[in-house]
Amino acid sequence: MQYRKFKTLDKETSLLGMGVMRLPTDEQGRVNNQEGVDMIRHAIDSGINYIDTAFTYHGGMSERIVGMAMKDGYKEKALVADKMPIWLCKEASDLDRYFEKQLKRLDMDCIDMYLIHNIIPANWKKVNKFNVLEWLDQKKAAGQIKHVGFSFHGDLALFKEVIDAYPWEFCQIQLNYIDRDEQATLEGLEYARSKNIDVIVMEPLKGGKLTYKIPPSVQAIWDRAAESGTVPADRTPAEWAFKWVCAQQGVTLVLSGMSSLEQIDQNIALFSKDNIGEVSETEQAIIDEVTAEYKDKIRYGCTGCEYCMPCPQKLNIPSIIEYINDWHAYDNNPNTKQEYLTWLTAHASDCVACGQCEEKCPQGLKITDIMKDAAEQFGK
Repeated sequence: MQYRKFKTLDKETSLLGMGVMRLPTDEQGRVNNQEGVDMIRHAIDSGINYIDTAFTYHGGMSERIVGMAMKDGYKEKALVADKMPIWLCKEASDLDRYFEKQLKRLDMDCIDMYLIHNIIPANWKKVNKFNVLEWLDQKKAAGQIKHVGFSFHGDLALFKEVIDAYPWEFCQIQLNYIDRDEQATLEGLEYARSKNIDVIVMEPLKGGKLTYKIPPSVQAIWDRAAESGTVPADRTPAEWAFKWVCAQQGVTLVLSGMSSLEQIDQNIALFSKDNIGEVSETEQAIIDEVTAEYKDKIRYGCTGCEYCMPCPQKLNIPSIIEYINDWHAYDNNPNTKQEYLTWLTAHASDCVACGQCEEKCPQGLKITDIMKDAAEQFGK
């Protein structure tokens, strides 16, 4: 495992961190507690020492599972990151209410790495309205929080404003080779680095989109690269994506929402390579070609984070967007339409354009328009 130094910590952290957002679930969407604990402990035993959770992940079960996993001496082996769900706060007193609930779920007196979750314009207004920055100072002084940061889904201008508003110790941004010019952007990464703030990257695989159901035209580019002999023939799309992120100056840690022991082992093997943070000019040209092809094929930049949920009409919005993206990326493959009609219980045509999902979407997607597209393409 490769390790990098956090500027504000007295220890190195694994370059790969485990995001506990996508634990395996059963058909009812429930997480097996022991399976989750086993996965987290396996990750820690294998060299990962940064575990990331949040109040809303798996309906709160993520925090509980992390708390259970940190028993039996594991708390001394890894840092735990958790986040304040600022969008749920209706008044200043909610800060303490949610924080105490998090401590209870984790069964901890102190949280190592604490973030204000999902900074977008509306949530940043709440941060200021409820004096959250002063509240963070109080929690640090009380010994309940060790290090303070924020996770971000706004634009570059807001990112710089937030960075300059408080002596943050770290921040968490969405970054992958497709989204390099979206949200905080590469310019934002450099801005944080110039301010001596550690940057954690989330969505390096774009919610798995860069490794699952790869469009044939994209796979053809990867295949040509392998056949050319200029890169290892067995390099996977995941390795390409991780290498690009790790090669960006200012990146301290990369989160991956792993959902199986196999994924954990595969990612640890990648992040144990000496050259995981190196990208040559030839490799960058290949990545740029893939980026251009994806941007041409994939219409809607959904990461499957599910912040848009629940939908009042009971639509599985991320699944619908995934189907319509697949429809366009795979040249209107009829199997995609059949799966959409077969496996979804509510369809895009059920959307009433209430707009609640758009208010919560970190990507700023025009979800009601996407639902119209899906309804027109799939006929339902």
